[in-house]
Amino acid sequence: MAYQTEIISSQPQGITTTYTVTVGGQNSWNTDICDCCTDMKVCLCGTFCPCILACQVAKDFGECCCLPYVPGTLVALRTGVRERYRIEGSICCDWVAMVCIPPCALCQLARELKSRN
Repeated sequence: MAYQTEIISSQPQGITTTYTVTVGGQNSWNTDICDCCTDMKVCLCGTFCPCILACQVAKDFGECCCLPYVPGTLVALRTGVRERYRIEGSICCDWVAMVCIPPCALCQLARELKSRN
């Protein structure tokens, strides 16, 4: 039996991945969650008729306008907007925003879709 030996003359090279994060640009919301007064129509609708605004946001996102009537879908809608536009955040942050300050979070979603569409 003959054994063949191989001499290794170089090490395998690793792959380097670089990520670019733009602060205040593509990877963040266009308006802050508490900037409700930047668009008074959205602010008033979100304050006095949040169901109508939620239906409009769902429609603007390309979903059925009845989607907000299903429990939990506003969190999913916010997560979908964040994922589509590559906005930084997490599902946990989406849940906290939609549970703790739902009118402000809904207005932020409406302003985001309005500015991006």
